[in-house]
Amino acid sequence: MAKPAHPAGEIVLIGLAFVFAALVLAVPIALIFAFAFREGAAVYFANIFERNTLHAIWLTVLTAIVVVPINIAVGAALAWLVTRFRFRGRQLLISAIELPAAMSPIVAGVTYLFLYGAQGLFGPALQTAGIQVMFTPLAIILVSLFVTAPFAARELIPLMSQQGTEDEEAALSLGANGWQMFWLVTLPNIRWALVYGAVLTNARVMGEFGAVSVVSGTIRGQTNTLPLQINLLFNDFNVTGAFAAASTLTLIAVATLLIKSVLESRQHA
Repeated sequence: MAKPAHPAGEIVLIGLAFVFAALVLAVPIALIFAFAFREGAAVYFANIFERNTLHAIWLTVLTAIVVVPINIAVGAALAWLVTRFRFRGRQLLISAIELPAAMSPIVAGVTYLFLYGAQGLFGPALQTAGIQVMFTPLAIILVSLFVTAPFAARELIPLMSQQGTEDEEAALSLGANGWQMFWLVTLPNIRWALVYGAVLTNARVMGEFGAVSVVSGTIRGQTNTLPLQINLLFNDFNVTGAFAAASTLTLIAVATLLIKSVLESRQHA
């Protein structure tokens, strides 16, 4: 007797996976757009193109443009350091890399406030020099750099540890210098981990609320990122506007994932 192509248990598990994905992912996303468009497309686009919301979109994208490349470069350098060298304090450095992921975002924001605020450790000296850090876009970028610092390194360290150094040692033995070895040997081997790290970093930057809410001051049209703008719109009882802003954040996230998928498909083609 022929064995069934798909056993009943497998079919049940597949069905449960689809149901779970629909409840956790598809339904909430559908509700976001349903509420965003519930008063019609004209009201939706009016809310999207409202001045403060446009500024929040711009500031969110700007923060990601600055933060993601920096943390990718720093993460790659740290991963290189801890996987290619053995030195005293190496485990302490690895733990320090993980620290922002273990720390509450609110605590991270308060820490920056105590460092750079008017009454903070460096605040008086900065004020004397005419430099304001807190409650500016710079504060948002700084705290975003901190909370997203581990993502690229966490993707790279396990991969580079597993790959070892044989390919790099072979390149050096053939006369390659350090930069040639990195660009021609190391980088191709870790590029997809870098992509995943960039996607995770971008997602966290775009969606960060806790730390940013502490250091930004939540000033309308000046230091509001999209998550903060959504919260303010809800507090103003502008539910349609809040969901319109949330739909923009959702579309940015989906676009990021689509770009990653396209890059992966080209790699496997």
